[in-house]
Amino acid sequence: MKAFSTILLLVLSNVFMTFAWYGHLKLQEMKISTGWPLILVILFSWGLAFFEYCAQVPANRIGFSGNGGPFSLVQLKVIQEVVSLLVFSIVVTVLFKGESLHWNQLASFGCLVLAIFFVFMK
Repeated sequence: MKAFSTILLLVLSNVFMTFAWYGHLKLQEMKISTGWPLILVILFSWGLAFFEYCAQVPANRIGFSGNGGPFSLVQLKVIQEVVSLLVFSIVVTVLFKGESLHWNQLASFGCLVLAIFFVFMK
């Protein structure tokens, strides 16, 4: 159950982080934030990043083997990176219609999925 909770929280945190990093670009594309000064864009992103941390910190606490969780620090980091790329890929293809994923990018994501396999090998 801790593994599932950890991964679910990592997905949630990465949804917020992806929107914190790239959501302002969609707002600009939609002409919502075109006139915003850079400091307001930064504060908007920080506001979203707060919720990312509200999920990321508990995910790491629950998942870390030093706290009774199933994952080492390296395993947590590799899982987080793969989750981040999966969330990013979904957001980019759904929200940014002009952007598309190409075979070489999908192949690189596949290599990262293999990283999970290798990091869990005994």
